[in-house]
Amino acid sequence: MDHVLWTFPPNSLHLRPIIMQAIEGIFGELTNPKKVVITTHQKPDGDAMGSSLGLFHILTQLGHQVSVISPTNWASFLNWMPGCKTVIDYEKNKERSDGLINDADWIFCLDFNTLGRTKNMEQPLLAAGGEKILVDHHQQPQTEVFAYGISDTGKSSTAEMIYDFIIASGNGDLITTDAAECIYAGVMTDSGSFRFPSTTANVHKLVAFLKEKGLQHSKVHEAIYDHFSENRLRFIGNVLLNRLQLFYEYNTALIAIPQADLIKYDIKTGDTEGLVNYPLSIEGIKLATIIIDRGEERKCSFRSKGDFDVNTFGRTYFNGGGHFNAAGGQTYQPLEEAVETFIAAMKESKEQLATYKF
Repeated sequence: MDHVLWTFPPNSLHLRPIIMQAIEGIFGELTNPKKVVITTHQKPDGDAMGSSLGLFHILTQLGHQVSVISPTNWASFLNWMPGCKTVIDYEKNKERSDGLINDADWIFCLDFNTLGRTKNMEQPLLAAGGEKILVDHHQQPQTEVFAYGISDTGKSSTAEMIYDFIIASGNGDLITTDAAECIYAGVMTDSGSFRFPSTTANVHKLVAFLKEKGLQHSKVHEAIYDHFSENRLRFIGNVLLNRLQLFYEYNTALIAIPQADLIKYDIKTGDTEGLVNYPLSIEGIKLATIIIDRGEERKCSFRSKGDFDVNTFGRTYFNGGGHFNAAGGQTYQPLEEAVETFIAAMKESKEQLATYKF
């Protein structure tokens, strides 16, 4: 079904429909240099940054004037990525970023599918005259704001989709070692180091192709996972010892982290990445949730095994969503009330959670 956005064209009192077209529609323009902005969701993770920089390297070689803009800061363990030093932090460079967004011919929106996930960039993106292009793998995209795009929930990562885009457009020969490292980082992190069910045969073929391009995969793993602070390790110990609650009747685990813990251990952006997965290693746990008090809001992450849909769970109770087995959410309730809300939601979901089915 086509998705239509009614807009007012310049100097006209009439409405015209804009329909999101297949991304293949821009292939013929890839050799025509344009001003391009690539952006992603706030607090970008490995997939968001990897897909953005992977595309950056390809479009730059094609002669485009490319700027990567992150809505916020990002985890320091991503700084090794080739091209990361050129990424603009919107919150620190608002005037410059707004100018680039306003002047862009193309705006690639990667690893998010609703403009609200770009935080303070939402309004500048809505007002931009350039064509917005979606590449994403989350459910229920806001397709009406994109001129071109692709949304595929069956993909392991947006980085995999960027790889597919590069190959399908006939530009596979432009994948340098730098681009390969960025793409691999995105695929590897979002597939749980190739553990999740979304790791298809195509993902392994992708890795083989990148290896043939010169990718040293162990270098990427070390850069992502072996550059944390001592404080983070001690923080994780505190979390598992003092903040983990288990509800065996519901096959559920909950981690609730007060802001005081973040301050005590000097936790930085990205230091809580992956924590929600730890309880899933406990036999019988079907749903794992983490709620973190970030001060201005409480951020939630949900992970599940088997047939429990955390995308629907997150959308229903915590203004969130994502994938079937991995989703997020947020609430402005105090931490204690957010925990109460979660426990009530868990109990309402007892029929799906209580049965041990892996």
